[in-house]
Formats: sequence, C-alpha cells, structure tokens
Amino acid sequence: MDGLSAAALEALRLIFSGDAEVYGMIGLSLEVSLTAVALASLAGIPAGFALALAPVPWRGLWVTVIHALMGTPPVVMGLMVFLLLSRQGPLGSWGLLFTPTAMVMVQTLLAWPIVTGLTYAAARGVHPLTIETARTLGASPRQLVWVLAMETRTGMLAAVVAGLGRALAEVGGVLMVGGNIAGQTRVMTTAIAMETAKGNHTLALALGMVLIGLGLGLNALLYRLKGGAP
Repeated sequence: MDGLSAAALEALRLIFSGDAEVYGMIGLSLEVSLTAVALASLAGIPAGFALALAPVPWRGLWVTVIHALMGTPPVVMGLMVFLLLSRQGPLGSWGLLFTPTAMVMVQTLLAWPIVTGLTYAAARGVHPLTIETARTLGASPRQLVWVLAMETRTGMLAAVVAGLGRALAEVGGVLMVGGNIAGQTRVMTTAIAMETAKGNHTLALALGMVLIGLGLGLNALLYRLKGGAP
C-alpha cells in the first residue's frame, strides 16, 4: 500500500472514530458559515428583489457593483474587517478581533453579493406578464413580493446554497480575523492549511474529505433544485 492510500485510510478512520478535535472544527465551520449565510440571505434576498422590482436609481451601476463584489478576493474582505476591528479601528473597542464573530462578518460580506446577485438574476428571469397581471389584479407591494418569491423560490434557494458554498470554502479572510486559534477560531479550511504546512497530512486529508463531501452535497442539492437540469 502506497503512502497516499495509507494516509487516506487513516483519514477515514479519523473521521469515523468521532475524534473530538476533528468534529470540533467541523462544528465551528458549520456554525460560522450557516450564521453568515443566514445574515447574508436576510439582507441579500430583499436587496435582489428591490433591484428587480423597485425603480432604483442607477440600477445598472448597482448591479455592476454587486457583480464585481461577487468576485472580491477573500483576503480583501478580511483586511477590511481586520482594520475595522483592530485596536486602532473604529470598532476596536468591541473586542471582536480573533473571535468567531469576526469570522462571521467576513463570510457575510463574501456571501451577500452572491445571494443578492443570484436573487436579482432569478427575479429578472420572471416573465414580465406575471408581475403585470398581479398589478392589474390590484396586488399590493407586499403581495407582489410574495408572487415574485413563489416564482423564484428555486433561484432563491440556489442563491443561498451558492453563498454557503462560498462561505465554507473561505480560508484567507477568516485566517486574518480569526487567528486560527485551537478550540476557538480554528475551522476546517484554516486547519488544512496549517496541518499541511506542519506535515500532518492525515488530519489535513480528513478535513479535506469532509469539505469535499459538503461540496458534493451542496452541488447535489443545487442539481435537485434545478429539477435535474444540467
């Protein structure tokens, strides 16, 4: 048996043995990412609908900015949050640097434009007659939003899942503001980077397998949301 196969088997044993360190990092990763995506969705879905429905001034400019933010390097977001939360920063007195809260802030900023942009695209894809018919029938603004939500529910869910995938895969930004502190801010991605550098390939591979499994699960969910369409 070659070294890679042996490391893979040991990594699987580590995963299924219920190792407290491994599952602690998995749990923190999910907690931080799910919280961030929930916050990003609460802000991003209404923003996407507003861009699609409301007479927003300079709509094209806002859409361009959101699309640009979708590709923002994570380390840039990490730097922005770091400067905000550092001792010299405007929020330094809050004492949030090197805490899970700071990591949630970074991931929220990364996930928000993805959720907003994909929600906007889904809303703009609704046939204009659907909205016009609802307006003709006397639908209130709240009812229009509900009609749009029903028409775009698959796109909205896909936007949330895509945001979660972005958050789970993030490493640079959370490393900057979280510090990769064992038992406090060490998540799967930062642990993989550190353990690989240390030569502890078994633990890094185990965490990588978990991330790949989560990624496959998210993509399978997206596939189902699209009705099995490629």
